[in-house]
Amino acid sequence: MTAGLAMAAVSTAASRAIDAETPVRVPDPSRTADGALRIGYGASPDNFGDLYLPDGPGPHPVIVLVHGGGWSQNRTLSQFAPHARALAEQGVAVWNIEYRRVNGAGGWPSTLTDADDAVAALATVVRQSCGDRLDLRRVHLAGHSAGGHLAAWVAGRRSSPSATAWPIRLRSATLMAAVLDLEYAVSHGRDAFVRKLLGGGPDEVPERYRVAAPINHLPTGIRVSALHGDRDRVVDLEQSRRYIAALDPADAELRVLPGIGHGEFTDPASPAWTATRHVLLDHVAQLR
Repeated sequence: MTAGLAMAAVSTAASRAIDAETPVRVPDPSRTADGALRIGYGASPDNFGDLYLPDGPGPHPVIVLVHGGGWSQNRTLSQFAPHARALAEQGVAVWNIEYRRVNGAGGWPSTLTDADDAVAALATVVRQSCGDRLDLRRVHLAGHSAGGHLAAWVAGRRSSPSATAWPIRLRSATLMAAVLDLEYAVSHGRDAFVRKLLGGGPDEVPERYRVAAPINHLPTGIRVSALHGDRDRVVDLEQSRRYIAALDPADAELRVLPGIGHGEFTDPASPAWTATRHVLLDHVAQLR
């Protein structure tokens, strides 16, 4: 199903929750201990990201990193800080984002809209804060687990032919052990995480499941790579298989990583992240 059809299926109230844009004041940028530029993109304390810039004036291609952790408050963007630093050393700007999460101020719909807002902020406060050193025509999304869900959701929402004009051009989405079919997750996996995110099961809040599941509004015109370990016991490999099978095979690939479980992607020294890094840098190099 296309993004346009998926959005048309929801109620007016749900659509307003997804599309509302309210001007907000954000704090001034600051420096983190590892040298990143911390930039707010919204009013919540969790509406910020860390921008890692390579040397040189740019403009630099951008990778947006979205951490996972069951959309839960006890996981933060620090999970991907070493990955972001290493990618920046390869000549890529990295926007490592935080967002409101379950058991904190997040859940439906703020966790999803925060991810979208964080990407959109590249064209406003992020670009302004770094002296216009970003190439917004070469933006790549990447996320792990719940963060892979959010990256795929933004990709589908923003690459749809029915999407409103956007100054950002998405070139690829790299999804690490991502949750992509939320109803399938409830019926075939650890449903507690999804139920907490959406505030109920598919029979209780069906419109939320239709809007929130990336498999219901697939991206178009961008490259999609899904990486998934064959020993993952947290997110079923079938999630990636079903999602990639639904896409145009010319634009999509599934890489099944032998002997890899779920959490290895968060280790910057692991074979799982090494494979992911190669995919990301290949996308950056090839998709200009």
